[in-house]
Amino acid sequence: MEGLAGAVLGGTLTNMRDDEDRRATERRLVRDAQNGDLQAFERLYRDNERKVFALCLRMSSDGALAEELTQEVFVRAWRKLGSFRGDSAFSSWLYPLTVNVALGERRSRRRRDARIFATDDPASLERAPGSPRPEAGFDLEKAMATLPPGARAIFVLHDVEGRTHDEIAAMLNLATGTSKAQLFRARRLLREALGS
Repeated sequence: MEGLAGAVLGGTLTNMRDDEDRRATERRLVRDAQNGDLQAFERLYRDNERKVFALCLRMSSDGALAEELTQEVFVRAWRKLGSFRGDSAFSSWLYPLTVNVALGERRSRRRRDARIFATDDPASLERAPGSPRPEAGFDLEKAMATLPPGARAIFVLHDVEGRTHDEIAAMLNLATGTSKAQLFRARRLLREALGS
């Protein structure tokens, strides 16, 4: 029994040292990148690109668009790197930046689409209350794509990524109650879209 306990404890200590080493390496890379070291920023990019892409993909439901959004996130991260104080992990700092880029693109796309599909009868473009959008079907990803940007972001951050309402509120600069209300709305809209 002592051998097993010692192995578990030794493994835990090794994991703690590895985490400390990763955090120290990340802090050094961020500091170097803030001083203009492109190779340090490239390493930060490689270390975080998959997580950012995954979040962009969940929020856009489009692989090509997710790639573009990922690139935009890192362009903005490079520009704003001086504002990173190091109070949290670099990936935590990237998270709200990623959400904001994805939401901003969706708002821009909706404005473009609204201009393209202008009509004299706006009611003809509205769907009947409670009717699922035709593109939703039974596919959760497609149903998520039909959500309004705010509700979708909250749903992804809370139900997919596992963030708390307090974390989401801090990331998106909104009230905790707003996060809860948007999640309730997102779940209701998904139920409607999925016909449940």
